Amino acid sequence: MTAARDQIIETTCTLLELQGYHATGLNEIIRESGSPKGSLYHYFPGGKEELVAAALNRAGDVAHQRIKAQLTISHDLVQVMRDFMMDLAAGIEASAYQAGGAITIVAMEVASSQRDRLREECERIYELWRQAFRDRMVEAGIESGRAERLAMLILAAIEGGILLCRTYRSPEPLVAVAEEITALLKIALSHADKLLAP
Repeated sequence: MTAARDQIIETTCTLLELQGYHATGLNEIIRESGSPKGSLYHYFPGGKEELVAAALNRAGDVAHQRIKAQLTISHDLVQVMRDFMMDLAAGIEASAYQAGGAITIVAMEVASSQRDRLREECERIYELWRQAFRDRMVEAGIESGRAERLAMLILAAIEGGILLCRTYRSPEPLVAVAEEITALLKIALSHADKLLAP
């Protein structure tokens, strides 16, 4: 990848997170990235949709690596999950409620549109994140089927929590999510321990 292409993608990621897909125009991306108009179409001949797909791919994979790294900090599943959600809440608060992920914002905009390429990219990313949560729970001893359901719940709660944090201008929605998810994880782990007991 070239530095110019990277800069265009990074600028797009930032603008999508701040204002979403529809409010982010190519002229603004060109201006903010400092790139000539010709270079944008050179790297992304498919225009805005191709560029946004690349930006979502970048943002989603970075977040996926962050999730996997956070989940392996400790053997204590409950603590790492709580810390992950509390760190997310703190990051959103520190950004003055501007951060929270380009994926969340764009997914809401394209979920019911005809932009299947972008919707499918969001789905791919969400599946990566969900799988990371599921795998970590299975590793901790939670039964696979329950881990699948809990992973979907965690993903839905975090994504909804991000939106509510930005709407309420408060970290409290994600703090509440963290507390309730950790309570559910304790129950699931307790049940797993009972099944393993002689």
